[in-house]
Amino acid sequence: MATQKVKQGEQARSGRRIRQASGYSAFIPSPLPPQPPIAVTGELQALLSKADRELGRLDGSIQTLPNPDLFVLMYVRKEAVLSSQIEGTQSSLQDLLAAEAKVFAKESPRDVAEVVNYVKAINHGLGRLEKLPVSIRLFREIHAILLAGVRGSALTPGELRRSQNWIGPAGCTLIDAAFIPPPPEEVPEALGNLEKFLHQDDDIPLLVKIGLAHAQFETIHPFLDGNGRIGRLLITFLLCERGILRKPVLYLSYYFKLHRQAYYDHLQTVRDAGDWEGWLAFFLRGIIEVSAQATETARRILDLRENHRTLITENLGRAAGNGHRVLEHLYKKPIMSVKDVRVITGTSNPAANQLVQKLVKQGILNEITGQKRNRRFRYGSYIRLFEEPGPTQA
Repeated sequence: MATQKVKQGEQARSGRRIRQASGYSAFIPSPLPPQPPIAVTGELQALLSKADRELGRLDGSIQTLPNPDLFVLMYVRKEAVLSSQIEGTQSSLQDLLAAEAKVFAKESPRDVAEVVNYVKAINHGLGRLEKLPVSIRLFREIHAILLAGVRGSALTPGELRRSQNWIGPAGCTLIDAAFIPPPPEEVPEALGNLEKFLHQDDDIPLLVKIGLAHAQFETIHPFLDGNGRIGRLLITFLLCERGILRKPVLYLSYYFKLHRQAYYDHLQTVRDAGDWEGWLAFFLRGIIEVSAQATETARRILDLRENHRTLITENLGRAAGNGHRVLEHLYKKPIMSVKDVRVITGTSNPAANQLVQKLVKQGILNEITGQKRNRRFRYGSYIRLFEEPGPTQA
């Protein structure tokens, strides 16, 4: 990335670089909101209006689902997979679901535990929002769960960093890093300023405020590891805390992954040139595209559910009632065993096995282990709705 030459006043809009005793220059972010204020005019105003509309459509579409909380679980899993992939993991949504169902294959990626942790961290954070606002304390709690027992567990989980970190290609040093966040002694104050900004009363549009907050968090980089994942969760937590979404179904990780270089470039241009407006335009385009894709997914979930309910009613005879019960559980746990079905239906093992075979015959389930014992069956058509590509426009 070419370093832009900027005037001191422009750079001061987002922060300034200060030379440290050991020779490198670290970036100290200016408190939010930016000065001069964000100019919400022209294209940015149009994008903000469209983003508000798309989020409203998404929120409404999720409420049409028969049990939104069941479907939220898959959105959370999808986010855990995509956000972790940005950090270099190889695990897929199928790998995560298989791990949850205790299906362990030799070829399964070893890093699936990181994705499992991410699901736990998201769910913990969402639960805590009922009593705890988005805050430094919440960041630290989530961070501790995220890194527990996995790669990065030696990097002080749940604790703000006490040493200098930096961003750049593998093997780079402080001297040739692409970006050096503030020194550790500056982190508590920078985070405190961010927390104050999040909860102060002002007339800044909420989506603009959330976009500013995400970029500022990534610039502070308060932890030794996991900053990207925590920063992306910050977006969803704020959308829910402020009542923009009633359910946590919007995550920008796919958009950031798809446009990774543009994402990094926009964040760096904020630091180099104070171009908050360019970053916010990129951020709002992501909100628009991901909202539209999630709205379409919700519609397809409804269609799939109705189609499969019809198949069960018309083809399972007396077993239709139990078939419907299993179908509803599949939206929460899309990989099941015969034992799971037996527990759900309260029937005998032979009856549960017969029901599973009927669901396989109708194309609702398919067996994934290839074994004669301890078999697992997948609700593949539902899983694929979350595996298919999302937004593709830059």
